[in-house]
Amino acid sequence: MKNIIITGGLGFIGSNLVRKLSKHFFIDIVDKKTYSANSNNLAGIDKKRYKLHKFDIQNQKKFYQLLAKKKPKCIFNLAAETHVDRSIDRPVSFINSNILGTFSILESLRKYYKKNKKIKLIHISTDEVYGDIKKNSFSKELDAYKPSSPYSASKASSDHLVKAYFITYKLPVIITNCCNNYGPRQFPEKLIPKLIINIITNKNLPIYGNGKNEREWIYVDDHNDALIKIFKKGKFGETYNIGSGKVLNNLEIARLLLKLFKKNKINTKSKINFVKDRPGHDKRYALNSNKLKSKLKWKIKYNIEDGLNKTIKWYYKNTDWLEKINQKKYLKRLGLIND
Repeated sequence: MKNIIITGGLGFIGSNLVRKLSKHFFIDIVDKKTYSANSNNLAGIDKKRYKLHKFDIQNQKKFYQLLAKKKPKCIFNLAAETHVDRSIDRPVSFINSNILGTFSILESLRKYYKKNKKIKLIHISTDEVYGDIKKNSFSKELDAYKPSSPYSASKASSDHLVKAYFITYKLPVIITNCCNNYGPRQFPEKLIPKLIINIITNKNLPIYGNGKNEREWIYVDDHNDALIKIFKKGKFGETYNIGSGKVLNNLEIARLLLKLFKKNKINTKSKINFVKDRPGHDKRYALNSNKLKSKLKWKIKYNIEDGLNKTIKWYYKNTDWLEKINQKKYLKRLGLIND
């Protein structure tokens, strides 16, 4: 059976990708098990279809040894620190994981590629690298990067490294930039799972500022279907934006979730509560994904209501998953700068 390496495979997007790809490949998961990594995310997957390697991607020696031993068809690099608020509080972990970690993978790949050409790297990034954009505009793959937070700056840096290694060393690499994901098994520091859990537990819904910050939202399975399509048909050296085309502000998301809970006849006492905004909070992200749609014939399967309904039902039926997470890891407000 052919192998694939997924870094960050215990995280939200990574574990859902393991779930999909393990039906056709043996998956080697590389994960150092940070606060948001969760072994329970792999529940229900045949244990004969994957192996967990617990180490930091910055360990270049171990990563190269894994490549040499397993000879994978592809590396999906999903290992990253991703929460903007945490990057405001402690940027160093984002520099280490997102920049130095990516550098380690590229160096390991550069050494391995001299001996074996049958491999590719899909580097998963974010729409936040493009920075704040104007109303009714959409970021294209060739647009300039204008990151605003330590998180987005670290991801932008990693993207530039990947591009440089393609140009300089001709490595078989592809970059993807995706919009905001949501779905089952997402760590509850992120907006949608936080709001869903608060509604289930009758807590108020914290919304930054006036709630008008706009984001594009995609169901995690649609994102992973795009990654698989890019793995099969993507062109080396290219960047592909992955977006649903559905842009909603945070207040609209909160109201929609309350509406869907009511539609599902789940009662709640939760109300929207506006809280102090995040420093440097970008107003709008949105992607132009026409390249992916036209060149690789990809399209989304889930509209926003269908995706949110599936997500709500999963969290509602899997409260035991949440109970196994230390609440201190996601309840405390982060990212506030004291004057």
